[in-house]
Amino acid sequence: MPRQQIVSEKIGKPSGHFSQATMADAKGRLVFISGMLAKRSDGSLAGVGDIEEQTQQVCENLKAAVEEAGGTMDDICRVDVYVRNMEHFDAIHKVRRQYFSSPPPASTMVEVTKMTTPDALIEINAIAVIE
Repeated sequence: MPRQQIVSEKIGKPSGHFSQATMADAKGRLVFISGMLAKRSDGSLAGVGDIEEQTQQVCENLKAAVEEAGGTMDDICRVDVYVRNMEHFDAIHKVRRQYFSSPPPASTMVEVTKMTTPDALIEINAIAVIE
């Protein structure tokens, strides 16, 4: 289900690859994707110490989940991103541009001190609306 970008002149322009807000026709199915780490299907962590490789694996995991539900990455309307180091902001958004076409989903990013896997640098959860 296509998402629509909401842009208000009263709000500052996003500094990364995300929308101020997104809107989707909610007559479809809502899919709530749990926080994904950069874990491969065998449970090992991809890209230890490499934020771009970890972000790519996280996005691949999101993609697998939304596709299993019958959707695509374009159906994801919202993501919440948890990072160990906010200095990785630009590198994370570089990878996100490869997975999220325009308009990008609405997003929140926060820095956290710990994750369930000590070497994890990023975790992303998502909400999709699938027709």
